Amino acid sequence: MPRYMIVRSFDCVEAEMPTVGRRSRELIENEFTEVQWQHSHVVVDDTGKVRTFCVYEAPDPAMVLAHSERLGMHNIESIDEIAGDVTPADFPAV
Repeated sequence: MPRYMIVRSFDCVEAEMPTVGRRSRELIENEFTEVQWQHSHVVVDDTGKVRTFCVYEAPDPAMVLAHSERLGMHNIESIDEIAGDVTPADFPAV
């Protein structure tokens, strides 16, 4: 199944993110069972703006968008299908 990187900017402060995360998980478990939330990186800038970089597995980007619409409290900056993964171990020193 395809994996997607979703970049979001949130309309809430960092302290509210646990509530948002629980809501996201509930939506996946109850309404979007074909979607798997793999992990997220959370960034808070100097103004307190919260952005996330999330990896989701889903049948298509439309399902990721539908989940995001139900979640609310954020804007999607981008959704991109992940072509692959690399780590430093993939590039050994010569």
